[in-house]
Amino acid sequence: MKALCWRGKKDVAVERVPDPKILNSRDAIIRVTTTAICGSDLHLYDGYIPTMKAGDILGHEFMGEVVETGRDVTGLQPGDRVVVPFTIACGGCFFCKKQLYSACDNSNTKPELAEAVYGYSGSGLFGYSHMMGGYAGGQAEYVRVPFADIGPCKVPSHLSDEQVLFLTDIFPTGYMAAENCNIEPGDTVAVWGCGPVGLFCIKSAFLLGAARVIAIDDVEGRLKKAREDCGAETVNFSRVDLLRTLDEMTAGRGPDSCIDAVGLEAHGTGVAGIYDRVKTAAYMATDRPTALRMAIMACRKGGTVSIPGVYGGLLDKLPMGAAFSKGLTFKMGQTHVHKYLKPLMGRIERGEIDPSFVITHRYKLADAARAYAEFSTQKDECVKVVLKP
Repeated sequence: MKALCWRGKKDVAVERVPDPKILNSRDAIIRVTTTAICGSDLHLYDGYIPTMKAGDILGHEFMGEVVETGRDVTGLQPGDRVVVPFTIACGGCFFCKKQLYSACDNSNTKPELAEAVYGYSGSGLFGYSHMMGGYAGGQAEYVRVPFADIGPCKVPSHLSDEQVLFLTDIFPTGYMAAENCNIEPGDTVAVWGCGPVGLFCIKSAFLLGAARVIAIDDVEGRLKKAREDCGAETVNFSRVDLLRTLDEMTAGRGPDSCIDAVGLEAHGTGVAGIYDRVKTAAYMATDRPTALRMAIMACRKGGTVSIPGVYGGLLDKLPMGAAFSKGLTFKMGQTHVHKYLKPLMGRIERGEIDPSFVITHRYKLADAARAYAEFSTQKDECVKVVLKP
């Protein structure tokens, strides 16, 4: 089959690789019909996530048709159309039983790598380094899905691939980030980053009752999408004193909740931005937490900072004194996708949201390398890329 393989920093290519096979009685083989490039994939593309190996198949947002199942997969049949959570969960461990699926104890085949860095291992992830299990991803013609009796969710025939594809990751991720804010009627939520996850944070904040959402970015195409497709008020942080602007927009109180949907590759301005770039370029730091710093400083007293943006290592110069003084609550982590699949599928079916609004570019899988390059540079206001095998 053909698959998109990682070969090194900013180097990916579509190659011929062996077809996946059933390895466990709870496996399924999926013929991929639609897949996508996630902002998190760019952390791999840019070389920020360790334990990648040449030839690794990328991609964790994918859906398709079941072509084969192991003998213990009773809920799926060949021909079923499914979306697949990017987090891999066994369904039976302590954490899965608490619906903390991204903390699954049994799906990371190489937990010792994550334990050495993070103390404990999270779940396995599709196409996201050997530290997260070394699973082949879904930017391919076919993919093996472990624990297929737990993960894949059947798709109603009247919904298109593009309407449901983002249930695999970015819609639940944005929704969980907004849910973590404990939004009350009348709240104002500030969202850093108007990429795909940020846009779903905005949509989800409104679904959960926010009165106002303030979207923050420096890419005008993304800000336009946040305004016109999501109903947010927008701020270009490169053109204003951001903290003063947010203070004025909230009558001196600050946003009730702040969401960092940017993560480790934040593009900062001023001295802090230069500091982060120098430190990471010199391998003296792993992440650039500009957005997180600003979210901490901007959030009102007693508010919540929610972090769906991926961080991979050690952060420098965080204003923890401000967080302590204001009594902030922090909530973060990989998304418990399984928990949200059916409820959010219901919202799509009821017409409350059409997740396909986020798509700006469509490519064949054969053109995936070019798609990565354009997504990485945001060429032609590239917000979200869908790939067709």
